[in-house]
Amino acid sequence: MDPNAYLEMADTESRHWWFLARRVLLSSIIHRLTLPPNARILEIGSGTGGNLEMLSAFGRVSALEMDATARSIANKKTLDRFDIRAGFCPTDIPFSDEKFDLICLFDVLEHIEEDFSTLVALRTLIADGGNILVTVPAYQWLWSRHDEFLHHKRRYSAQQLRQKIAAAGLRIDKISYFNTLLFPLAVVARFKDRLMGAASASGSAIPADPLNSLLYKIFSAERHLLGKASLPFGVSLLAVLRAK
Repeated sequence: MDPNAYLEMADTESRHWWFLARRVLLSSIIHRLTLPPNARILEIGSGTGGNLEMLSAFGRVSALEMDATARSIANKKTLDRFDIRAGFCPTDIPFSDEKFDLICLFDVLEHIEEDFSTLVALRTLIADGGNILVTVPAYQWLWSRHDEFLHHKRRYSAQQLRQKIAAAGLRIDKISYFNTLLFPLAVVARFKDRLMGAASASGSAIPADPLNSLLYKIFSAERHLLGKASLPFGVSLLAVLRAK
C-alpha cells in the first residue's frame, strides 16, 4: 500500500465513521465466537494499529505488518503493548511455530496477489476450534480510484470468496455482505466519481461531525442484523472460517 495511504489511515481511523462502525460490527461478530479465556489472536495486515485495542478485549494480540511506517505508527499509538512483527503473506509469516484461536484479516486479502495461497498458509496457524475472520470489499463493478490508491488487487463477490475458501480447505461458518444500509449511497457516489473523473473517492475524508455521527449510527446498527441473518448485498463482505 502507498505510504501516503498509511499516513491518511493513521489520521482518520480514530474518527472516521467507517472505521469506527466497522470496529463495532467486528467486535459484535467476535463476541459471538466461542473463544477460550486469554485467547491467542493474530491480526494480519494490522496497518497503523487501529484494531489492536479492540481485539485486545478478547485475548492476547499479535500482529503481522509488512510496512515499516505502519508498524512504527502502530507501536507509537499503542505504546509498544503488542507484538507487531515484519513479514508478508503468504511466504514470510513469522508465526509458523504458533497456533491462534482467532486470525483476523480486516480488508487485507484484496491487497495480496496470492490470496488463495495466503488462506492455505493461515489454515496451518489455526488452533483446534479456532477461527479466521475475513472482511473484503465487495463487487468488482464498484472498483474506483480509491481501490487504486489503496493498491487493491480485486474486489470480491460472495461466490468468488466461497470458492477461494473451499479450495483452501476451510469451512465457512458465516458469510455475509455488510455496509448494506448505506449501499445505495455508495453506489451513487462511485458512479458520480467516475462520471466526473474525480481524483479521489467521495467519502474518504472525515465529514462534518453531524454527518459523521449519522453515518456511524446507520452503519454500526447493522450489528443487530448480522447477529440474526446474512445480508444479501453490501459494499463489503465478511466471512467466519474454520479448518475442515
